[in-house]
Amino acid sequence: MRSNNASATPTHPIKPFTCSSGNLTVATTCNPPSSAMPPPIQNRNPTCPDYFRWIHEDLKPWKSTGISRQAVELANRTATFRLVILDGRAYVEAFHRSFQTRDLFTMWGVVQLLRRYPGRVPDLDLMFDCGDRPVIKLSDHMSSPPPPLFQVEVNIKPWKVLVKKIKVGNERLGWIDRIPYAYWKGNPTVAPTRGDLLRCNLSRTKDWNARLYTVDWTREIQQGFKQSNLANQCDHRFYDFFTRGLMPGHHYWPIRDDNKCRDIKFAVDWGNTHKKEAQAIGKAGSRFIQEELKMDYVYDYMFHFLREYAKLLKYKPTKPPKAKEICVESMACAAKGRERDYMMASMVNASYDLGPCDLPPPYDIWSSSRF
Repeated sequence: MRSNNASATPTHPIKPFTCSSGNLTVATTCNPPSSAMPPPIQNRNPTCPDYFRWIHEDLKPWKSTGISRQAVELANRTATFRLVILDGRAYVEAFHRSFQTRDLFTMWGVVQLLRRYPGRVPDLDLMFDCGDRPVIKLSDHMSSPPPPLFQVEVNIKPWKVLVKKIKVGNERLGWIDRIPYAYWKGNPTVAPTRGDLLRCNLSRTKDWNARLYTVDWTREIQQGFKQSNLANQCDHRFYDFFTRGLMPGHHYWPIRDDNKCRDIKFAVDWGNTHKKEAQAIGKAGSRFIQEELKMDYVYDYMFHFLREYAKLLKYKPTKPPKAKEICVESMACAAKGRERDYMMASMVNASYDLGPCDLPPPYDIWSSSRF
C-alpha cells in the first residue's frame, strides 16, 4: 500500500544565498562545491504514485541498446538546450531560446532538484526541447531507437502556491451552481486535434454542450495573464487535465478523438442527468491534483526519471566546452520582475534525508494493455 503522505520531510535548511552586489539585480557566479557528503537515504519510504511506472515505459526504447554519446548529440538538431550534471552540479549549453520562459524555468526546476537531494542525482547528459509539438517522427526510427530528446513545458505560477489557489477556486462555486457545459480554453493552432475541437463550439445551428475559448497569448502577456489564471477557471463543471495517472470513468469522462462533438454532448447530457455521479468524478479528479501531484511527487518523479535515464548512458558525461554552470545564485540574481518573483516563491530552501518515494516496478503485459 502507498502512503498518501508526502515522501519527505526537510531536515537541513539551506543557507540563503547572496548576490555579488548584495541584492537580486546583478548576476553572480555559483558558489564552490561543498566537500560535505550527502546524508544517507533513509529506508521505509512510501511507494510513489502508480503513474511513476510510466518512467520505465518512456525509457523502454533504449533499454536493450543503451544510450551513446552519438545518440545524445544527434538530438541537438532540434533541442533547446543540453543539460549535463556532474557531481551534483548542473551545466547547460543553450542552442536557442524557447517561447516565453519555458527553458529558463525548466533549468530552474533542475537546480531546485539538486538542492533538494544534494549529491544524489547521478551524472548525466540530456537534451531538452521546450516546444509544443513533437519534433522526432516515429517513422524515421522504425529500425533503431530515436535520439533521446525530452520535452517539458513549465510556464505557470509556482505549483505549490497555485494548487492551493485551485482548491480555493473549486470551493468558490458549488458543483450544482456551475455552468453545465463542457469547457476548454487554449491555443487551437498548436495541433490539428485542437483545431478540430473548435467544430464542437456553439453555433447558430448546433449546440454540442461545449463552450470553447481561444487564448491570445500575446494579449494575455500584455494583460498579465488575468484571463488565463488556472485558479479562476472553476465556473464550469467539466474541464480536461491530461496525465497518464488519470483513469477514465473515475477521474474524467473519455472523449474519442474521431467523435469529439457527439461524445462531448453525450458526456454533458449524462452529467446533467446524473449530477451525483458526475460530481464524484469531478471530485476524484480534483483530489488527484491535490494529493498525487504535490511538489514532493513532482521532484521525486524528476529524480527517478533522471536516475533511470542515467543508468542507460554508455559513456561518462563530461562538460561541453560551451556549457555554463547554473545554480540559484547565477539564475535568481540575474532575474527581474515576475521571473524573479516566481523563482523566489518556488525555491527549495532545505535538503531532505528521507526520500524520494520508492519507484514502483514497470507495468506487466496485462496491466499495460489497459492503456
